[in-house]
Parts: sequence; C-alpha cells; structure tokens
Amino acid sequence: MRAETLKRAVVAFALALPGVAIATVVAAPPAHADGCYTWKRNLYQGRSGDDVRQLQIRVAGWAGTRDIVENDGRYGPKTAAAVKRFQSAYGLKADGVAGPQTYTKLYALQDNDCTPRHFSYSELDNGCGLGGWSGGPLSATKTKANALRTMWKLEALRRDLGDKPVLVTSGFRSKECNQQVGGAADSQHLYGTAADLVPQDSSLCDAARAARDHGFSGIYGPGYPDHDDHVHVDSRRENNSDQTSNTTVWSAPDCGIGAGSD
Repeated sequence: MRAETLKRAVVAFALALPGVAIATVVAAPPAHADGCYTWKRNLYQGRSGDDVRQLQIRVAGWAGTRDIVENDGRYGPKTAAAVKRFQSAYGLKADGVAGPQTYTKLYALQDNDCTPRHFSYSELDNGCGLGGWSGGPLSATKTKANALRTMWKLEALRRDLGDKPVLVTSGFRSKECNQQVGGAADSQHLYGTAADLVPQDSSLCDAARAARDHGFSGIYGPGYPDHDDHVHVDSRRENNSDQTSNTTVWSAPDCGIGAGSD
C-alpha cells in the first residue's frame, strides 16, 4: 500500500509541472468517476497524440468568435486558447495547460459514454425518432463521432447561457428522415454535425448570438426563413465529407446577425 501511495504521489507531482517528463512513471493516475477516458500527462503547446485529440473534442466549443479547434491531435495555439477559455468559464487557472484541475472538471462534465453531462446520444439521434446512426452519407461510427463533437459544443453554449437548459429538437437525420422533414439536400443534419435548438430559459436570439463564440460555423435563427421558432447550429466549416464549401454562414437578422458567408 505504501508503494502504491508513493507512486500516485509521484504522478500527481509530475502532472503538476508542465515541463516535466514522466516517462519513467508507470503507474496510472487515480481512477475517476466514469469509464470514458483518462488523461495520463499534462498537455500544452507542442504536444501531440490521441490524448490531445480527445481533449480537442471536449474544448471544441471554446474556440472563440469565428474560429474552430481542429481535431488533429496537435496542441497548437488554437487548442491552447480554447483550453484557456474553458478554464476561465469554470473558474480554473487560465494558463492554457491541460493538467489535473482541467481534467477533473472534464471528468465531472462527461458521462460514461463520453457525452457531456447535459446532452445525450438519444437527443442527437435520428430527427424523425427512428433511432440509430445509419442511413446518412457516412458510416454510423463516423456520424456518431461527429454528433459527440457537436454535443460538446452545445455544452459550451449551454454554459455561456448561464447553464440553463437547451432543448435539441432535431439532430442527426437519415436521408429518408431529412427528405421527410423537407431538409436541404446536403443538410448538415445528415452528417451528425448539426442541431436545432430551443433554449428553455433564454431567448432564441441569446442562443444565436452566443453560438458565434462556440465553434459553430453555420447559424440560422429568427428572421431567417422557417427559423423563427428555433436556432440551427452546425459545423459546416469542419465538414470535409459534404458537397458544400468549408465556409462560415450566419443569418439571424432579427437578432442582429447578418446574412452572408465568408
């Protein structure tokens, strides 16, 4: 028991120092409360790997206005800036280094299936209520992975709205479902990269305006045709599988968000 306690103490000390390598420490850090993912080292600019990619999924919603965090496994300036915003939003030391405190907050926010606390796969599943992730242009596995990234962006948006509930009225749609509801031929909903939202204790305009800061490159809301009762958000700029260009398109005229793209 004393040896195990000592090894855990060494890991904790090493994790607390961003520049210290811990390759000689073989013991894993203490287990957390869910079965999703455990980070085993501090992450900061210059590092790379799957642990960085896992972090990028969870901070994708803290990209900043008109920006995105690429899920490329490389800890660059955009990832560091997103980590800082995440840390600041949750009252942590905002140094851009992902360490024990940042991981503890992420563990508290995620469920066993890696979804954020306030959103679930069932919410982002087939918009026509049929269930499953198949029937779209991508494999079910890829579509579900896209939906996970979408949910973490929604979690950040929810935080920005004061941690008030946000209802998802439509997430992934199969081709059949998309046609049934009259969706665009190459809708982002087909890829798991979109969600239609109705905030429960905030206005639609509050949600549309806040979405600009949380990694969404497609936003349609009040004043845009057929969007006066919900806000559509998507990640079209990151979608390399669709048939449209990787642009940013926002339009919610009634909320002061002009039409156009760039």
